[in-house]
Amino acid sequence: MKTTIGVVPLIDYEKQSLWMLPGYMDGIARAGGLPVILPLSDDEKTIDQMINMCGGFLFTGGQDVSPQLYGAEKSPLCGECSPQRDRMEAVLFDKAVRADKAILGICRGIQFLNVCLGGTLYQDLPMENPSNLQHHQSPPYDKPVHTVEIYKDSPLYDLLQTDTLNVNSYHHQAIKTTASQLQIMAKATDGVTEAVCMPSERFVWAVQWHPELSFQTDTTSMKIFKAFVEASAS
Repeated sequence: MKTTIGVVPLIDYEKQSLWMLPGYMDGIARAGGLPVILPLSDDEKTIDQMINMCGGFLFTGGQDVSPQLYGAEKSPLCGECSPQRDRMEAVLFDKAVRADKAILGICRGIQFLNVCLGGTLYQDLPMENPSNLQHHQSPPYDKPVHTVEIYKDSPLYDLLQTDTLNVNSYHHQAIKTTASQLQIMAKATDGVTEAVCMPSERFVWAVQWHPELSFQTDTTSMKIFKAFVEASAS
């Protein structure tokens, strides 16, 4: 049987709807997992049932993480936040780590994991950490727009066997101070943190770029999904 992977839902407040980008689901499915969109809930009993049902959890992109969670005032350049997702993901992340479930964070996912563990964020990269790199690309979104440097002492290097990687990029926030429980696995050439892991855990990884938009043409993106699904199954 395929391993069930819980995928955190996206939320559209204007349309009052939950939704999903197909790449999150298709990347997991192609890697051999069974993706399931989770209900948006911070109810502990509901999340306990999610924990029992799933071997791994994908923390997706979406709204900005609330600056209140890392003790900052909201900047005018901070985008829309989602209190519901913040609450759900805080409970889900804590319970998933305690249950030794595999976790993969993408875009907002890397930012939320960092904040959940005590780190902080740039609320707007162009203003707070200006750079010549293109961190917020235009379509097509599967095309790489900048390079990241992968640390050789990281699990990501062990997986990909390369110390540089060309990635796509679509974000305006990023890790500012890294949580003490996280190990940086990759940085952009301008110093922005692009990948982290929790070395104390079996598989808790997160990346700032978007493998869900590039896995069909980029083998490294597919390798990340496969590593996640395999860890979820073990």
